[in-house]
Amino acid sequence: MYLYNIMENRSIYIFRNYTVEPLFKNFTAVSYSGYEDVSNVPTDVSVYLWFYLSPANMSEDELIEKIGDLKEKLNLALKSCNQSSDILLFTLCPVDQFTYLVNKKRIKQAITEYNQYLYSVADSRALTRVIDTDEFLIENQTAVDWRYYFLYKTLLNPALYDSFSVWLKGKLSFIAGMRKKCIVLDLDDTLWGGVLGEEGLEGIKLGNDYPGNVYMEFQKMIFSAGKTGILLSIVSKNNEKEVWDAFEKHPDMILKKDDFVTLRINWKDKADNIRDIARELNIGLDSLVFIDDNPHERNWIIKALPEVIVPEFPESEYMIIPFFQDIYKKWFQVYDLTREDQEKLNLYKQNSKRQLSKKSYARIEDYIESLDTRISISEADNFSIPRIAQLTQKTNQFNLTTRRYSESDISEFLSSGHKVYYASVADKFGDNGITAVCIIKFITDEKAEIDTYLLSCRILGRFIESALLRKILNCLYDNGLREIFASYIPTPKNVQTATFYDKLGFEITEDEPVKKYRLKLRGYFDIERYYSFKDI
Repeated sequence: MYLYNIMENRSIYIFRNYTVEPLFKNFTAVSYSGYEDVSNVPTDVSVYLWFYLSPANMSEDELIEKIGDLKEKLNLALKSCNQSSDILLFTLCPVDQFTYLVNKKRIKQAITEYNQYLYSVADSRALTRVIDTDEFLIENQTAVDWRYYFLYKTLLNPALYDSFSVWLKGKLSFIAGMRKKCIVLDLDDTLWGGVLGEEGLEGIKLGNDYPGNVYMEFQKMIFSAGKTGILLSIVSKNNEKEVWDAFEKHPDMILKKDDFVTLRINWKDKADNIRDIARELNIGLDSLVFIDDNPHERNWIIKALPEVIVPEFPESEYMIIPFFQDIYKKWFQVYDLTREDQEKLNLYKQNSKRQLSKKSYARIEDYIESLDTRISISEADNFSIPRIAQLTQKTNQFNLTTRRYSESDISEFLSSGHKVYYASVADKFGDNGITAVCIIKFITDEKAEIDTYLLSCRILGRFIESALLRKILNCLYDNGLREIFASYIPTPKNVQTATFYDKLGFEITEDEPVKKYRLKLRGYFDIERYYSFKDI
């Protein structure tokens, strides 16, 4: 579920200087300020939107003065806002492009300073994000319909309402960290021009002249995308030795073997290879984007694996760069990079090493003991809240309730006296970072409910999920908890958790459609000796 979907069920208050109601017609529970009014700000809302548009039909001096006043208005508004609510600040850009002077330096400088101020506010205030309105308006040049401007004080052209809704939905989903995880790449006529097996290392198109310069630039973009936490993989019908010769010996090859998390270079069916990649990485097929120049291969993947995103590859080589830019904007943008995003390639490679190590042990217990697993459990703080919210947004497989929460929701849990725990897991192969979340809602001092319990797919397969919850329950027992309730809410993706609470000894109180559980705490759970914990 995207942040967009969450906002449909949350109360929203929009500060505005024009009529903007039609732009937000797909949201419910929305209220609006008066035009340029920052008084009487409600505090019982979940999300505030600062949606001021650059005034139209003004002289240069008037516009610059107006922009200067906006900072003071914003500061007044922020003082009145609920401090535990999300705030989205939309940047200012000139909707009405007409000016009396060719030299727009003063206007551009005023707008730039104002937008930089928005970013400084977001950096200094928790739960605050900036959305670049400029991006939408650049793509939609006919921004003003003067008839609606004068009749209804509506600045944006009504013809843009639907496209604005789609654009905003995408931005909100990326703020929530909901992006695809892996790009699956073909090689011939995709990462380079020509067919390697037919034209040889010297014959493929990759270099400083057209069209080789297009493919070289494309590889640079793929490499940069990988640095933002996107996993790169290869599925290609080719001879593996020839491919590695090309990667190692071609002087203009940007990407290297180590940039890819997993590879399928063989003559097998590509759909089967893609299924293998999803299984190996322990991610859903709907987390993959497949890029291949061959229309027959694309059509086959669309039919065989409808969950996979398969964009139409451009016929003209010079269109490959805007093609990839569009893919990245649609499926891979992220508001900010977490440490886990930056380390993702290494984290998945560490998991590959774990899987290889596992094959050398006859007993799973011996394998787990060999890992030297260290689990650190902490209570949520300002540093961890963004990552905790991100995990609730994107974790599907091991997630008992699949409830999605924003940063302000997590803050609200804490301010209401509930417990939000997160865990970091490390072993001899490396540190997986923050990969587990448990939210405990207290009913009384002795009774509580497990609202959320989830683990990232990166740490599954080592029985950490059971040991971790036992440890948390032991700590709660120490603090006087005597009865705990829990639920399993089934989804198409969390089937593996259907009997998790049953195996821990919870009693089923209701079975359909949601399984509900209760457990009397009468002492401490035993925990396997091969897990070491840093106490909460």
